[in-house]
Amino acid sequence: MEMLALLIPVSLFLGGIGLVAFLWTLRHRQYDDPDGDSHRILSDDWDDHPKQ
Repeated sequence: MEMLALLIPVSLFLGGIGLVAFLWTLRHRQYDDPDGDSHRILSDDWDDHPKQ
């Protein structure tokens, strides 16, 4: 039982850090273009002549 008194606050703290990190990524628009990367990786436009 003494170990639970330590593990519960630690797990709540780590969960809070994860929630704050997720909310930070939402506010900084990290998830705006989920399909763009999947289309860009299949494109041959930039293989031979990179844009300068």
